[in-house]
Amino acid sequence: MKSKPVSKKLTAVQFLEAHCGSLSVDPKRDADIDWLVEWVRTIRPRKPKKTAAVDLSELLLFLQSNPDCARTVSIDLRAVLQGKRFSKFLSDAAILQDVDFLFELRKRISAKFLPYQPQKDRLDFVLNQVFYLATDIDWIQKIPAGQLLALFEVLQLETIYETAEPESPLSEMMIAMDYVIQRISGRAMENDVIKMVPEFEGFESPFSAFEVELLQIEERIRNSENHALDPTDLSYRQLQVLHTQCEEFVEKAFANSAKYGISLRVNQNLLRIRQQLQRLKVLMPLLTAETPNDKKQHTIRLALLLIRYNCYKNNVRRFIAESTQLLSYEITQHTAKTGEHYITESRSEYFKMLRAALGGGFIVGILCIIKILLAKADTSFFGHAFLYSMNYAIGFIAIYLCGFTLATKQPAMTASALVRALEDGAKKQGKEGEKYNAFAILFARVFRSQFIAFVGNVLMAFPVSLLGIWVIQQTFGYNIAAVKWPTLISDLSPIHSLAILHAAIAGIYLFLSGIISGSIANRDKHNQVYYRIQEHPILKRTFGRTKTKRIAKWYEKRWAGITSNFWFGVFMGSTVPIGLFLGLNLDVRHITFASGNLALGLFGSGWQVSNALLLWGIFGIGVIGFVNFIVSFSLSLGLAFRSRDMALSELGLVIASIWQHFKTKPMSFFFPTERQRTTATEQNYLRHD
Repeated sequence: MKSKPVSKKLTAVQFLEAHCGSLSVDPKRDADIDWLVEWVRTIRPRKPKKTAAVDLSELLLFLQSNPDCARTVSIDLRAVLQGKRFSKFLSDAAILQDVDFLFELRKRISAKFLPYQPQKDRLDFVLNQVFYLATDIDWIQKIPAGQLLALFEVLQLETIYETAEPESPLSEMMIAMDYVIQRISGRAMENDVIKMVPEFEGFESPFSAFEVELLQIEERIRNSENHALDPTDLSYRQLQVLHTQCEEFVEKAFANSAKYGISLRVNQNLLRIRQQLQRLKVLMPLLTAETPNDKKQHTIRLALLLIRYNCYKNNVRRFIAESTQLLSYEITQHTAKTGEHYITESRSEYFKMLRAALGGGFIVGILCIIKILLAKADTSFFGHAFLYSMNYAIGFIAIYLCGFTLATKQPAMTASALVRALEDGAKKQGKEGEKYNAFAILFARVFRSQFIAFVGNVLMAFPVSLLGIWVIQQTFGYNIAAVKWPTLISDLSPIHSLAILHAAIAGIYLFLSGIISGSIANRDKHNQVYYRIQEHPILKRTFGRTKTKRIAKWYEKRWAGITSNFWFGVFMGSTVPIGLFLGLNLDVRHITFASGNLALGLFGSGWQVSNALLLWGIFGIGVIGFVNFIVSFSLSLGLAFRSRDMALSELGLVIASIWQHFKTKPMSFFFPTERQRTTATEQNYLRHD
């Protein structure tokens, strides 16, 4: 028997009238799934997320008034569901299936376009066919619980507690729970996971104890007449206690990530265990039932869970969010600690930042000259990419190791420090206004630190580049920018070139370099690289214990920064050659290099530049710096907010507080105006205890 798809959408009642009117009531006939697909389609609202509630009162009234049709629907529904197994689906659906992040991501994206179709003897085949939209769970959850119960009763459906025989719904649910706890027990015993919770060493695994207790409970349920436990049963209470201990194990492992670091693989392992424990948590109450009404409610609850898992099983956004939150937290923790060094408080720190920025500008001025010379090399696109990348990378590493400052490297670091300050303030029990006011004061210090770093970089890069090109001309009688000067100057203008887009690309690279720094530090912490260097037998024998310890300390302090600066240089140097190779107008604009290029362009032209082009070039330097800052800072701020699971709605209160502080003390955003040292309250926002 098949129901023909309707061309015009009928109401649920109209569909049942047609469905029941064309059939005779035969309890032994087989029912095709097509009628159920069409019936659900008539109930499904056009805009599920915008629908406030889904009312089934008209449908219920029709079924109650037409018992023969209700019996027909009941028989057909039982025929569709009869003997459908779902233990594997219930244990797997909407749970991370692979610790390989990219593999799992590809699998979910692929399933969005070509969904996996189970065999027809499985319940998930029915769910795939009937509830095939990811939004189906949204409108189903908006059906009042009382109406779902009334529908269950009018159709005279059986509860899952009728029998515990093999392939029965209750048996399938218990088998699914067995699958889940067995997988958890094996995964929790892996070395990388155990290493995260040394506090549990020497104690019996709570997962093994839970598995034993669950098997005993299931045996009792299968042998009892009621096929359910009393909610007050001592064995069930013990099961709940053991489940809590399992959750504590996982949460302790996540908490220890700050101490031991965490890899993506271990993060995925722990995340999968957490999801599986949550699956057990929602299924455990279904093992209990006191009254017949409880049995009906639990059966409906199991049905809703199965539909929800079917809708969520390929959710890509949720998978990425859950998989990356902890890692992004650990990465931004590192950048927050680094960012504190870029925040000036006193006048001495302010001018120390200026001196560091002048040093950074000095090196960048030299890099600008070297890049002009490298552009003349007769090599391929990728040859130029290598040369430019090494020029940038060596220069950035030199700036870092010399203790100098590259202004736009700061926003990616200081954004995390600001958000951590806000998070620390949320944990304190002071007034909300005081928290945001202290944050505004800290932001003013961050802003003026960026400002003076910009000033120092620009003021030094310009004369160093100018002096360098003059010395080369005086020594060799050759103006290295004589041919390229029009491009050097016009590329700075936001109206004569794509300077804003190219500055935004540089801002993205600045953000990525901060991510790399944090991820390297987190990885090395998890792999105990510093300790392994410190205790390396050959190093200790060669250099001695003291020097080896200093090498380990140097690595711990510097390696993440060296690596991030190297890759920042590779990103900056390879963009133009790759763009030329692909035929795309790709380039990068950085405020400090823009200042040096302006000097080279002016000298290359013999100072014969129109006033309009010169003014646009100078204005463009400011625009490039602003875009560098705003892009890298915004991306880093968004990551820091997300990593701490903080609501973006707080940004409104933060911005209002900053604006109020700016109106009160505008000069504090550019110069240190405080006459006293930071108060103890403000100090807490600046440094993490």
